[in-house]
Amino acid sequence: MRLTVEQLHVTLDRQPILRDVELDVPSGAVVGLVGPNGSGKSTLLRAVYRSLRPRTGVVRVGGDDIWTLSPRDAARRTAAVLQDGGSVPGLSVTEIVALGRTPHHGLLGRDSADDHRAVDDALRRCGAHLLADRDFASLSGGERQRVLLARALAQRPDVLVLDELTNHLDIRARFELLELIRSTNTTTLAVLHDLDLAARLCDRIIVLNEGSVVVAGEVLDVLTTQILADVFGVAASTDRHPDGVVRITYAAEPLHTDRTTRV
Repeated sequence: MRLTVEQLHVTLDRQPILRDVELDVPSGAVVGLVGPNGSGKSTLLRAVYRSLRPRTGVVRVGGDDIWTLSPRDAARRTAAVLQDGGSVPGLSVTEIVALGRTPHHGLLGRDSADDHRAVDDALRRCGAHLLADRDFASLSGGERQRVLLARALAQRPDVLVLDELTNHLDIRARFELLELIRSTNTTTLAVLHDLDLAARLCDRIIVLNEGSVVVAGEVLDVLTTQILADVFGVAASTDRHPDGVVRITYAAEPLHTDRTTRV
């Protein structure tokens, strides 16, 4: 299902954080959201999964303005996996993943056979089925990320929103998780700080800087030498390997600019 953002403006503490942001995530595509620290990426995600109401603008999933939907209907449409998913002492991994089924429950809130199938399928797809009986609070950071992704997939959303999902994962686990995301065929908007992973994972890239979209499009059209220098302050070039993977090659020496890194 298509995700679109139109003329989005977000203000926090009377300070503009996002200004006239527009983006388009085609149905089934994986689109990466990249930019320096403080550029507004996580704030944009909050507006997309209805955690933060924008001052102006519209977020649409399948053509519907998410703020005109009921909270339950909106939750059925979009699932989010955030950097810090929190920890609930005493809940098992299975119980955490089962929380993804909450938007689908009726008034009685009882788990159905379909709920159990969705939870079991999500655990297996994320390679977390062997953790099913573990206390979620006892897991490593990487294990938690897998479980939180399983919770999102158990929700069976139309749109998946990811904020630095690959944190705490070793390189093999990162690639496995990225391939898993692609295999879901779910419309996905993902914040990624690692540009190499973004280039490998994404169909399209959106570059955000100082609250505005700088450029959006195909990976090689976006991650150009000029953009890498102007926005990220690095000297680098990109090309496509014969196997189809986009590669970023960084210069041995840092780029000397007047740019001040925002933290």
